Amino acid sequence: MMRRRSPLARLPALLRALRRSTSGVALTEFAFSLPILMSLLLAGLEVSNFALAHLRVNQIAMTVADNAGRVRTTMDESNVYEVFSGADVTGQSIDFNANGRIVLSSLQENGKTGAQAGQMINWQRCHGSLSINPSYGRQDAGRNDATLATGLGRTGNKIVAAPNTAVMFVEVTYDYQPLISNRLFGPSRIRYESAFNVRERTNQNITNTQSLTVKTCP
Repeated sequence: MMRRRSPLARLPALLRALRRSTSGVALTEFAFSLPILMSLLLAGLEVSNFALAHLRVNQIAMTVADNAGRVRTTMDESNVYEVFSGADVTGQSIDFNANGRIVLSSLQENGKTGAQAGQMINWQRCHGSLSINPSYGRQDAGRNDATLATGLGRTGNKIVAAPNTAVMFVEVTYDYQPLISNRLFGPSRIRYESAFNVRERTNQNITNTQSLTVKTCP
């Protein structure tokens, strides 16, 4: 009659087998590496989202300036609404309207001579909920003096309008909305500028034939 070994008697053998076993090594290593892998994945997603935001803001700046410049007849407030509606579509994926601001300025010569000759902002319109002021002047700036003689834009890259025409100058600012966390980039403000000449437009003033609410820059 065989005698059963007690569990304590079998314990040394079980410990030796456990010490030689490698069946759980892969799972243990995966558990240690999982936080690193997840951090890299999330960081990659955040970087991609940040790059997409830059792309969208740049597209908005170029599209608004280009579309505003394509209006061949007199610019009307209805055209401004259409241009800004297009920007809303472009920026929908980054919630631009709630976190961004567009400043559209019509830059042209002020018609003065001598020391007062220069450029002026003939009209200016804003769109978006972000509270930010135009960077280079408001509507009527330079109309009666040479304060904008060198044009609009950053130092060393200023834009001026040629005689008898105008330039649609656009400033676009956006407060970046992180996909996961703002720890990677922190609070970031993205900004782009763009400018396009108008096409065949002879009257550079703006009308309001439909009595629309004017999107002034407060």
